[in-house]
Amino acid sequence: MDDSMSEAIGAVLERAASIGAVPGAVAIVVDRDGTRGIAAAGSTRANGGGVPLGTDARFRIASMTKALASVAALQLMEQGRLSLDDEVGSVLPAWNDLQVLDGWDGDQPRLRAPKTRATIRNLLTHTAGHGYWFVSSDLTKYHEVTGTPNVLSGMRTSLTTPLQSDPGTRWEYGINSDWLGLVVEQVSGQTLDAYLSDHLFTPLGMKNTSFVATPDERATMMPVHARTPDGGLAVTDIDWVPEPEWAPAGHGSFSTAEDYGLFLSMLVRGGTSADGTRVLDEDTVALAFSDQLGAVQYPAVIETCAPDLTNTIHNLPVRQSWGLGFHLTLEDLEGMRRAGTGDWAGIFNCYYWADRTAGIGGAFLTQVLPFFDQGCVETAVGVEQAAYAHSVG
Repeated sequence: MDDSMSEAIGAVLERAASIGAVPGAVAIVVDRDGTRGIAAAGSTRANGGGVPLGTDARFRIASMTKALASVAALQLMEQGRLSLDDEVGSVLPAWNDLQVLDGWDGDQPRLRAPKTRATIRNLLTHTAGHGYWFVSSDLTKYHEVTGTPNVLSGMRTSLTTPLQSDPGTRWEYGINSDWLGLVVEQVSGQTLDAYLSDHLFTPLGMKNTSFVATPDERATMMPVHARTPDGGLAVTDIDWVPEPEWAPAGHGSFSTAEDYGLFLSMLVRGGTSADGTRVLDEDTVALAFSDQLGAVQYPAVIETCAPDLTNTIHNLPVRQSWGLGFHLTLEDLEGMRRAGTGDWAGIFNCYYWADRTAGIGGAFLTQVLPFFDQGCVETAVGVEQAAYAHSVG
């Protein structure tokens, strides 16, 4: 542990909490040897409420769950039980019932069979055609007129929503990872939470990561806050449903900064735990962090269809793509990550990155809506800049 690193990222968090950018937050920086620095600031509730936030605080990490499920699928590939080119429908016949939403006749959805079949690679790269209602006006309307629940309901019927495009033709953010989690379950013969516990969490020592939080645990967690029109923060009652009908690989886990740091350190180390236990082959990690989109373009802008959940995302004007479960930045960012860095985020303004070239990674965790909140993004960037400013080499 480097005390100066902890102090540097702690200063970023303290400022963010003091100006109301976050109610509180925890950040961690890791390298190939483990934790370089960790800090917490603020409290569990905005405006001085709650209790001081500790570095052991547990968060709803939302879409940061996707990376965990992706590693599970990659492990099964290493074992020869799954292939990138396997059709999803050959593993999960229910996928073959999905159709493409091809427009509307009034309030009647116009559906057709997909022209191509989704593969496991498509699920890992978000090119299988699946979408999310909060970034798709068509899916927003579909949920409204059909009454089909969305995935936050915890109901498996939410996975039956139609595709937004033919597999392999477009990058579309959506429930791809939830289907990938079902693939892991089918191939492994275990529920996703059990598989991850046995093959990822336990080997890495991630003792506080799971898909379940007891009522007492939820009561002590930071509640989800919402940004108010005047720039303040208000507590909401938004939470994951207590007992979802499946372990949602796209969003459903809880974790701590220390636990997720163990996962990130494994990635920058090339697939091994701190004690040398191999979780992924080094070549597999390299493959996961390689450009997999080909001719498919990663969008410059991701428009919101639910401003209460996410702001419109304007991506940096640098080359970007997608690997096997990870968004990729393909150019060096001055004072920050190197080309080839993998990253993603969670909707409550949680962010992580894993820079295998520089051998450094980190995570910033809070619980604020809507996603891509300016104050939260600036704080996450500040943590990353502080990490590189205090890194060796």
